[in-house]
Amino acid sequence: MEHLSFDIEISDEFDVQPGEDLAQYGPFHISVAATVESGGDSRLWYSAGDGGVPARSMDQGKARELLAYLAQMQKDGCKLFAWNGLGFDLRWIGYNADDMETAAGVALGLYDPMFQFFNRRGFPVGLAAVAEAMGVRQVKLMDSADAPREWNKGNYQRVMDYVAGDCQITNQVVDAIARRKSVSWRTRKGTVSSEPMPRFKTVAEVLREPEPDQSWMVGGGLRRGKFIEWLPAHLLASAR
Repeated sequence: MEHLSFDIEISDEFDVQPGEDLAQYGPFHISVAATVESGGDSRLWYSAGDGGVPARSMDQGKARELLAYLAQMQKDGCKLFAWNGLGFDLRWIGYNADDMETAAGVALGLYDPMFQFFNRRGFPVGLAAVAEAMGVRQVKLMDSADAPREWNKGNYQRVMDYVAGDCQITNQVVDAIARRKSVSWRTRKGTVSSEPMPRFKTVAEVLREPEPDQSWMVGGGLRRGKFIEWLPAHLLASAR
């Protein structure tokens, strides 16, 4: 299966407290993004600042270039994957490109295994927890919260390696899910749980399914609407 995974890192620094909604700190600006094809070819996306060193944040032109690339790859038949790409990556690519319409169109055709999982179980799951449980040996190079600080300190290559590495891990997880027809994750208790995932579904397909049963969760948990609140209403309506 030919596919491509993408991921972004942000340049905004803040401390998120347990239980806080990350979105309240937005809008976010992108420091660097990566795209990695299933065959291994990779690209890094960032804006150059003074002296050719990376700028603190990606400018609108580069964000539009990235978004156009993703849209064209999708149009050409390449399956795009991103872990929580619906609720995070494409939202902020669209914001920085000042083109939410195109970003939303790409999002509806995106394969987001985390969102697909959420719609079955009612809670999100992290990439690292899934990769570990599914036997992916490559590990994340840092915590996502550290990436903005490292970038702004000038440790550009470290963050570039990290964002590209997350795409590589996503590709390996996608391949593992495709083989097993299920997704496994390491729980907070340290055990391994699994959920059937016979095939990958686009975001649009998932949105046509019932919302997850969260009646067992204290407070009801994260609502599905949180992932799609940025999508233009007319595109959301057409997807359903």
